[in-house]
Amino acid sequence: MSTPLHFPHIDPVAFKIGPLPVHWYGIMYLVGFFAAMFLANRRADKPGSGWDRQQVSDLLFYAFLGVLLGGRIGYVIFYHFDLFQENPLYLFRVDQGGMSFHGGLIGVILAMLYFGRKTKKTFFTVADFVAPMVPIGLGMGRIGNFINGELWGRPTDLPWGMIFPTGGPVPRHPSQLYEATLEGLVLFCILWWFSSKPRPRGSISGLFLLLYGVFRSLVEFVREPDPQLGELGGFITMGQVLSLPMIIFGIALLVWSVKHKGDKA
Repeated sequence: MSTPLHFPHIDPVAFKIGPLPVHWYGIMYLVGFFAAMFLANRRADKPGSGWDRQQVSDLLFYAFLGVLLGGRIGYVIFYHFDLFQENPLYLFRVDQGGMSFHGGLIGVILAMLYFGRKTKKTFFTVADFVAPMVPIGLGMGRIGNFINGELWGRPTDLPWGMIFPTGGPVPRHPSQLYEATLEGLVLFCILWWFSSKPRPRGSISGLFLLLYGVFRSLVEFVREPDPQLGELGGFITMGQVLSLPMIIFGIALLVWSVKHKGDKA
């Protein structure tokens, strides 16, 4: 039997500015944000793109707010609504729990709706432009989860099983790295390739929803369920429940986009 790996005990605080600690988790999100801005500007600079750098800057600002507000509100509602009912101020206790991707997605959708209305761009024109950039932030966020030693997986006897400081003495799946690979690297590569040529409007967004929902649902089988929720009905996690509508809507959107293939993104 192989010796299990041990979590490398990375200090979650990268450095301090005076008394203010700067966490690796926040740095990862900033890296994802600036990488998305670089790639979005690169797309906008192409002749006939229909975008300019000022629009990219405005869109990413609104999207960033959507991620922060939607992610936090979604986390509280989806995973800790009982604590919110006891004390509504828990919503602002960012030191107690983090973000929800599905809540962040709702926040970004609202931000895209607002931006589209402001610039007179259709929703899917905006969404198809944004979708290929999103996996970068997702991947960086999961690396941040790994550095924090949180959101680890279920126990495993596989050679790469890892003992986490807060996960007990048993080796566990490093599910954060699985998600960083699938939801980050793999999803980005597929969407960047797919969006590099004109596609039916809505198809890029649909492919994002479908693949993210599938990848997240697969990793949930080896990710430790949230302790306050467990497995709903004894067989499905909250992450899978929230991903199922994404899969269904993603398929529906892809079918719809094929029927309207004359309208290119």
